[in-house]
Amino acid sequence: MTVAETFETMKTLFNPSAAAGMNKTIQWNISGEDAGQWAFKIAEQTCELIEGGVEKADLTMSMSDKDWIAIAEGKLDPMNAFMMGKVKTQGDVMLAMRIQQIFPTSH
Repeated sequence: MTVAETFETMKTLFNPSAAAGMNKTIQWNISGEDAGQWAFKIAEQTCELIEGGVEKADLTMSMSDKDWIAIAEGKLDPMNAFMMGKVKTQGDVMLAMRIQQIFPTSH
């Protein structure tokens, strides 16, 4: 699975009820061979995927492509990755806690 494919998959996992009342933008800055920026603009219980990212996100998370794919595939716990310093965050850290509800996985 490529990094771009993980974000396309996330779009299909979006849980509108978990995003009720939310108007936020979350961005992922991915480094490595499969590098890039992706953002989700969440508003009015919808989500829009923005390839290339945005200028100012409410929350920005930075990590390597390998760590992101491991997280997306359920092989690396996002909280553990953060605690180990594999994921860096800027902005609304409390928003990061809600990502698993907004984009639930089957794991």
